[in-house]
Amino acid sequence: MAYKTYASFGLSTFLVVIVALYLLFTDSGEAFDVGRFLEETSPFVWGSLGIGLCIGLSVLGAGWGIFLTGASILGGGVRTPRISTKNLISIIFCEVVAIYGVIMGIVYSSKLQTVPEAQLYTRDNYFTGYALFFGGLTVGFCNLLCGLCVGVAGSTAALADAADPTLFVKVLVVEVFGSVLGLFGLIIGLLMIGNAKEFLPGSPAVSVIRI
Repeated sequence: MAYKTYASFGLSTFLVVIVALYLLFTDSGEAFDVGRFLEETSPFVWGSLGIGLCIGLSVLGAGWGIFLTGASILGGGVRTPRISTKNLISIIFCEVVAIYGVIMGIVYSSKLQTVPEAQLYTRDNYFTGYALFFGGLTVGFCNLLCGLCVGVAGSTAALADAADPTLFVKVLVVEVFGSVLGLFGLIIGLLMIGNAKEFLPGSPAVSVIRI
């Protein structure tokens, strides 16, 4: 496993270095201009990426958590059938993580409005695009880790309940606190787009001139 990880990172680094040297020795070093990349990328791209990452990572976290919890519930339920129904609450907690992502995706998508390309590149639209991207990234990663947390805690709760029924409530408290982490991410995502306006057309005089 360590060898595969080392090989993947090593290959990626090697390819990046090769591309960088190629651009450098062919007088194309200005292609590494981060500011130019940020300016020439459409705000629609940033906004759409943020919405996609928000929903995608949230669903990934929920699915991963359900996978971990469900496997333990089914495995423990073979010998202790009574845990199968009671521990379904762990599946619900994992599913809520995906719902957080879908809700934020709907809220973010309301900021996307059709704007002509010549009037799109304004300061406010750039701000909205960046806010949607980083807000979606934050919400997505929070929900991804929240889903993993709830999944591991739910798996432990199922196995602990199978061994000793008195431990279920105690482990469930830990699971509840783990599920709240996704709510924190949702709140942060709302704060990040609090001052972001909808995409609005700007006059050509204030639009950013693209090279």
